[in-house]
Amino acid sequence: MKRVNASLPYPFEYEAGRAALLVIDMQNDFCAPGGFGERLGNDIAPARRIIPAIAGVLEAAREAGLLVIHTREGHLPDLSDCPPAKLERSRKQGAGIGDPGPMGRILIRGERGHDIVAELAPAAGEPVVDKPGKGAFYATDLERMLREREIEHLILTGVTTHVCVHTTLREANDRGYRCLVLEDATAAFDPADHEAALHMVRQQGGIFGWTSSSAAFIRSLRV
Repeated sequence: MKRVNASLPYPFEYEAGRAALLVIDMQNDFCAPGGFGERLGNDIAPARRIIPAIAGVLEAAREAGLLVIHTREGHLPDLSDCPPAKLERSRKQGAGIGDPGPMGRILIRGERGHDIVAELAPAAGEPVVDKPGKGAFYATDLERMLREREIEHLILTGVTTHVCVHTTLREANDRGYRCLVLEDATAAFDPADHEAALHMVRQQGGIFGWTSSSAAFIRSLRV
């Protein structure tokens, strides 16, 4: 059993063979200039800043043999899997899902904007979960992948902390997974949203899970 001592609200214990690293939505559409996130008027700098931390966690997880799963939010080219309400909201904010952008159609599978940033490209054999919603369990095979591999512990990284990361965290919590959110390997466009989301994870004795730093998690892997 491995242990992250520097975690809140108390040490996080996990079995490396039953742990998976989730890299959530580190896509060009959220992390690159001209993408969906920036076109909505957001500052993408926080999303860019966590790339080195995630890269370090990825390297350590791969060395330790952890299951690594990447997720991407996006829709089919005909938008048949995009709820009308979601589509309407995006268009009212000036970045309509499916509209042309500098990296292809916004949030459409197969376009460059939908791709994971080059610095965090999946290694051969690492699953990539394409999801139409904010949570990684909704309308995907993620739970089947985890159950087949007898995964019990999830390490969460990616963007944005209060939306796709938190939705996935809550879905996982309801399914009985023990979750650790890495504070410096997750980000929101607004730092206040990031801090509030982290507080929600660990309040009330860890109502949704634990939080820690990428360095503390990496140290636990290498002990």
